[in-house]
Amino acid sequence: MKLKVFSIIFLFTSLAQAQFTVSGTVTSVEDGTPIANAEVWNKTVSEMVLTNEDGVFSIENLQQGYYEFAVFSFEYAIADKEIFINEDTRLNFELAKLSNNLSEVMITNRREEIFALRKLRKVEGTAIYAGKKSEVVLLDKTVGNLAANNARQIYNQVVGLNIYDNGDAGLQLNIGGRGLDPNRTQNFNTRQNGYDISADVLGYPESYYTPPAEALKEIQVVRGAASLQYGTQFGGMINFKFKEPVKDKKIELISRQSVGSYDLFTSFNSLSGTIGKLSYYTYFHYKGGEGFRPNSGYDSRNVFAHLGYQLSDRTNISFEYTYLDYLAQQPGGLSDFQFYEDPDFSNRERNWFDVNWNLYAFKLQHKLTDRTDVSVNFFGLDATRKALGFRVDRVSQVDDLDAPRELLVDNFSNWGIETRLLTRYDLLNDQSVFLIGAKYYDANNDQRQGPGSNATGPDFSFADTTYPDYARQAEFNFPNKNLAIFGENIFNISERLSVTPGFRFEYINTASEGSYKNIILDLAGNPLQNETVEDSRDFERSFVLVGVGSSYSLNPKNELYANISQNYRSVTFNDIRVVNPNLVIDPEITDEEGFTADIGVRGRLANKVSYDVSIFGLRYNDRIGVVDVATATDYYRYKSNIGDAFIYGLETFADWDLKNTFFETSEDHKLNYFVNAAFTSSEYVDSNEINVEGNEVEFIPKVNLKTGLNFGYKNFLAGLQYTYLSEQFSDATNAPQDVDDRINGIRGSIPSYGIMDVSASYSLGKFKLEAGINNLLDNSYFTRRATGYPGPGIIPAQPLTWYSSLQIKL
Repeated sequence: MKLKVFSIIFLFTSLAQAQFTVSGTVTSVEDGTPIANAEVWNKTVSEMVLTNEDGVFSIENLQQGYYEFAVFSFEYAIADKEIFINEDTRLNFELAKLSNNLSEVMITNRREEIFALRKLRKVEGTAIYAGKKSEVVLLDKTVGNLAANNARQIYNQVVGLNIYDNGDAGLQLNIGGRGLDPNRTQNFNTRQNGYDISADVLGYPESYYTPPAEALKEIQVVRGAASLQYGTQFGGMINFKFKEPVKDKKIELISRQSVGSYDLFTSFNSLSGTIGKLSYYTYFHYKGGEGFRPNSGYDSRNVFAHLGYQLSDRTNISFEYTYLDYLAQQPGGLSDFQFYEDPDFSNRERNWFDVNWNLYAFKLQHKLTDRTDVSVNFFGLDATRKALGFRVDRVSQVDDLDAPRELLVDNFSNWGIETRLLTRYDLLNDQSVFLIGAKYYDANNDQRQGPGSNATGPDFSFADTTYPDYARQAEFNFPNKNLAIFGENIFNISERLSVTPGFRFEYINTASEGSYKNIILDLAGNPLQNETVEDSRDFERSFVLVGVGSSYSLNPKNELYANISQNYRSVTFNDIRVVNPNLVIDPEITDEEGFTADIGVRGRLANKVSYDVSIFGLRYNDRIGVVDVATATDYYRYKSNIGDAFIYGLETFADWDLKNTFFETSEDHKLNYFVNAAFTSSEYVDSNEINVEGNEVEFIPKVNLKTGLNFGYKNFLAGLQYTYLSEQFSDATNAPQDVDDRINGIRGSIPSYGIMDVSASYSLGKFKLEAGINNLLDNSYFTRRATGYPGPGIIPAQPLTWYSSLQIKL
């Protein structure tokens, strides 16, 4: 029914009010030469276009009214104009040339005059973000440890994120929020340049690959309301947007070499350029180090290539390939007693982790008419993940060096295609925007679990013929299919108010086909039973999610926004099919569902304060979790849909430009203070499990604070940041911490912790030097209790570490 309504609106609405076009040129005031790739920013509606090679721009579909425009180009002074539009208008800009030795501070200040706090615009490409809580990390404004992908610094202006610190120099990104497990960012739909990059979007949505921050232009974060366009996850969507090919050079080289504590060495080298209609961006990234604990070395290689071709003024195509291969030794988890006695301790020297990732993407973007755009994104993944080691809940137990290690090998083979059509049409005296899209996803993954060798090194071959009675053996294939159809429509009710309803239809078929070993040994280790059990499942379902967002413009710089959208999380094959004698899985375990709601206000006050303040509510039904079960004869951990939860809180962000407040005329200085604070409460409102109902939800610190000061003078930039998270529980039973626990370290709360980081950079011509210290106060803390790899047990976070990077740009 909803699709029919949208179709009627799209096909039969007629012109009610004229639409106008503003076009013109951007040229140099000195000699009149055209300025290509200048950014023409419509500040009134937060939209931006680029000038072409002749300095020409065009902004279409504008209503009658007053508009403020600004133009930015790196080598020129900013120009702005305010005009009234009631007809097609010609608007030319002449920019004055700036000094060739423009400082880093002046460049930063000039960009912030236009862009301030970046949020996703109402419409970008073939996507709608109106009325949604969105945040954008601008990497060129980040002063921090990019070489080690330090998430605490990179995401310091994204509110309420809970971040795992594994001390692996950023090989994997582990972020969550609002009570969602941060492990490998599994509760977000994770994308790169608009396409999926996780192992299996529904069956295994964990991200083993994370792009290097040095290659990124920005990171786009859309909260739970992203469920309608990007997938059903409760967390929302994260999109890593790479730097674009340089348009005014045939070749540009950027080389960054970094060193740091514990033998950290990274090398990032990129080439970029445009030759006629062909553009390219490619890089090679190496990362290696020893880690701060014994048995924690790593070695990583990452290659990326983008090729784009402009077929015509209306059509362009691009192809991308990503390769990642890394090997990491894992020192294992600790008990509470071990952690407080020596957080650097490791009693695992045979645990290893290996990832090989191959991503492919082909994208077509075409402008059907002046009002209608279409995009087609075809993508695929061919990858493996191998985990090898001694894994028991009794983490203090010494590894028997003569015994086989447990080996898990996952092979991921999947592909998908996503098509979007976005069109603008006139309705009720204003312009509306309609989006319709479809996505098909096909995965055929397999997993094998069994005995590995009894060696010490990274030998990832199975030894089941040598150890036929090894307890944990299984082999499964996971064919998954998913079809989604989605749509949203921006109805501009007035010049200030817009309402954006949407829907998503999902068809999911999650299956598993395979077998596992049922082995019973006597006290002497002799087999009493060794049988193969066939176990195949097929879980087919379809459903519709709906949501609505709204936006009210208080003025050109401030808006109110609100949204509510349904969410859904499919059971993963790790939820249902990993053999572990210490974990019993409910055979009736099923999907999770609920909704997310946001209401807030965001914008900029007097060109001095950028802010975003909102309250949220998240209803999480049939939440999957683990509880401890004790009977008269047995004790085990039980995984099931343990209950329904409600999570709510206040999320605040403000960036105060102290320079514009107190010494506005000082162009060579920069001084900003920011505060990012989330205050969250939660409760399990219903549960059939003992000691769960009424408890707080795990992974939720009541206070999550990041605050800091950014300073700059000419070519010198520096930042000081403090991070604080209050105590949080790690399981639904709210088990308290036992500092005398000498056995496992899996159960118990995570104590509060605070960390301070300092970073600085200095630019001189083609060179740039960066340096900093993370965990400046050398606090001993941990952010997670792992139940599997890389633990089990407490995973200590890094102590004081330093880094230094040298960049050359040619």
